Amino acid sequence: MKVQAQNGSAWIMEMATLGMLMLALIWAQSAQAVSQWSDYLNTEHRFEHRHIDGADVIVMVVPETSGAIMLPKMWQDETKNAVSAALEVAEFSGKQGQMVELLAPPGFYAKRLWVVGMGSELNRFDAEQLGATIAAKVTDKMSTVVVHARALSPSQIAAMAHGMDLRNYRFDRYKQTPKARPSYVTHWHGQDGEAAEAAYLATKPLAHGVFVARDIINLPGSDGYPAAIAELAERAVAPYGIKARVYGPEQVKAMGMGALYGVSQGSQHKAHLLVLEWHGGDKGEQPIAFVGKGNTFDTGGYNLKTSGDSIVRMQTDKAGGGAVIGAMMALAGEQVDFNVVGVVPLSHNLISGTATLPGDVLVAGDGTRIEVVNTDAEGRLILADGIWYARDKLNARAIADIATLTGSKVRALGTDYAAVFSDHPELLEAMKAAGDETGELVWQLPLGPYKGIIDSWLADIQNVGSPGAQAGARLLQHFAKDTPWIHLDIAGNAYATSAKGIHPAGGNGYGVRLLAEWAKRYAEKTQ
Repeated sequence: MKVQAQNGSAWIMEMATLGMLMLALIWAQSAQAVSQWSDYLNTEHRFEHRHIDGADVIVMVVPETSGAIMLPKMWQDETKNAVSAALEVAEFSGKQGQMVELLAPPGFYAKRLWVVGMGSELNRFDAEQLGATIAAKVTDKMSTVVVHARALSPSQIAAMAHGMDLRNYRFDRYKQTPKARPSYVTHWHGQDGEAAEAAYLATKPLAHGVFVARDIINLPGSDGYPAAIAELAERAVAPYGIKARVYGPEQVKAMGMGALYGVSQGSQHKAHLLVLEWHGGDKGEQPIAFVGKGNTFDTGGYNLKTSGDSIVRMQTDKAGGGAVIGAMMALAGEQVDFNVVGVVPLSHNLISGTATLPGDVLVAGDGTRIEVVNTDAEGRLILADGIWYARDKLNARAIADIATLTGSKVRALGTDYAAVFSDHPELLEAMKAAGDETGELVWQLPLGPYKGIIDSWLADIQNVGSPGAQAGARLLQHFAKDTPWIHLDIAGNAYATSAKGIHPAGGNGYGVRLLAEWAKRYAEKTQ
């Protein structure tokens, strides 16, 4: 798949059908991947064009127009008259997101008709959102959905189907009697069913990566501890040819990663380091590296979180690690032709007689002494050793770290944007373009000057400073040294209490799509 930006458009995709079919074949040949896919969705997409009588709903996707909406010639006159009247009353013009619903139109061959506007242009993310909107309206009493999409390209149809998949994910393993998951077949009637199917199948590894990231985020802290997340990740990436290595607590300690080890030393679940490698490029080629915060539960340590609302969702503190694992699956599933590695430091920040105390000094992998002024600023400590490992042990040519890091970020930007920090224009340009493409938007915050922001009188540096988001970023930059580096603070972005767009309630897998798209764009510019 080759993705390009042209004339300001965020979504002009040139897809080679042969390449898509090869990706589809790779997916279909992986029995494990197919089995895992069925664990998440009971829905199915079919792309052959055939007439279906008695469908539960016909969805007609139409472009924006200033005139009358063109209805299919084969419809009966009484159907066309009823639909035209309904559209006129609703002042429907085909603007993006407009929808008119009709129940059992006279003379119609389906139980319902939904007329949906696609606007004058439909980029990738808008197409995904449109698919999610349709998925959200399909009830558990519907088994057959037919989408008339002749106005859409194969890639737009694939994006809509992908959006439906993302919305239909459910995390229901803790419910005694889970509500039935969506279970229906969507038939797509477009211009080129074979190309649409190939394009859709190419989205499956990306969706699977998002699903795994959501699982990781949603797992409660007592079940989603470091060793458990490492084991889950190993199983998830195995069908994709990703090499996985897990370093246990004693190995972490022996390698000198005292910042990572120190965060977990108060828990029975000690620190682990998960390393994932995809070799799609030449042997010896420097990889692009992701480093994701995997703090599997955060009490704040001795700087205890005292708000019930803040502590109850702290299993989401591993969202950055989940994003890295999911992005690795997406890129390997797409068979990208460059080397990429994922590093996920895994910790469990609890209180006990052995826990790190405020004022303690931890020694990171590169020898830096860090004064722990606040034990609740633990994410940057584990990321420090993760970044060091990616730079020193994996010889990364560029590093992107991602973390639910600071409340300061939420106060600055809210939850619509992730904060991005970097001094490297080429990394920033690729990240901003990736955000526009995927709808996971980023906004750059300054790294400097902020001189002395993390200076310590006791050690080399300290783990807090003001402004808070910048202090976290500056600490991480210290460990990247001269390696091109970019930092994503996704605090507030990774979890929602209610469903919206392509995301159901709970963990949303934020960052999987963003990192995967960023890596492709950056690799294309630097190869």
